[in-house]
Amino acid sequence: MALLSVIVPCYNEEENVAYFYQELMKNASFFQEKNLELEILYVDDGSKDKTVEEVCALHEKDERVHLISFSRNFGKEAGIYAGFQKSKGDYVVMMDADLQDPPSLLPEMFSYLEEGYDSVATRRVTRKGEPPIRSFFARMFYKLMNKISKTEIVDGARDYRLMKRPVVDAILSMTEYNRFTKGIFGWVGFETKWIEFENVERLHGETKWNFWKLFLYSIEGITAFSTAPLAFAALMGVVFCFLAFILIIVIIVKTLVWGDPVGGWPSMICILSLVSGVQLFCLGIVGQYLSKTYMEVKKRPIYLVKEEL
Repeated sequence: MALLSVIVPCYNEEENVAYFYQELMKNASFFQEKNLELEILYVDDGSKDKTVEEVCALHEKDERVHLISFSRNFGKEAGIYAGFQKSKGDYVVMMDADLQDPPSLLPEMFSYLEEGYDSVATRRVTRKGEPPIRSFFARMFYKLMNKISKTEIVDGARDYRLMKRPVVDAILSMTEYNRFTKGIFGWVGFETKWIEFENVERLHGETKWNFWKLFLYSIEGITAFSTAPLAFAALMGVVFCFLAFILIIVIIVKTLVWGDPVGGWPSMICILSLVSGVQLFCLGIVGQYLSKTYMEVKKRPIYLVKEEL
């Protein structure tokens, strides 16, 4: 029998743990038909609620349910990586506990693996339930990423993905500390089938992703899979050097013709402020890449496990 590993990253999802299990088990007849054994890996990312207790209760009822509990909150990327590391399946699927990734899609996803695809990924075709401003910036992020990066990241892509073991092993071979899984999926390649579905709102609780966290996550993605911002910073330096040269010539000519070397100081202050702002902006870009390098060379573990079942 083939083994299917279901990875479920969790952070304060006590209300959804049992419901997710129930929805997944609605595919029990399909698993039997395909002769699939299950292991369900709930990865608790340092939850403050009773998520761990809920998973332990499920484990007592079903030994196929397992728990990986972190010593603190390390972030969803660490949870995904831990799930991949601990999984033993011939097939691995990653899903959110809030049921925004419908387990009912699994039979269709498996059918594409049987056709020869290495992985089956999902993308949302609508953003129902999201604030309009968040949806707008999300679309702009995907457009920007696909212009400045060689790694393709599909607009609306979810982390909900069913993979064969070689794909998982390829992902695990990328051991960087600063992880951006959506980009890693695209970078490793393999033949992938995309499935579209309507956005599903959370069953219980509120999303842990606010606008600021998504903004920081987007910066993580840009710096992880593109060096275009560094080239932009260098280009800005060239442009302002050229403008400064032109301004010097203008000032010399103006002084020789009109004899007015003092006038224009307010505009000069504005120019100095602009140039200083651009310098600090470019320094910030360099600082982002330097900080990522700093974190990588420390070789700290991506996560620490407190409890495991």
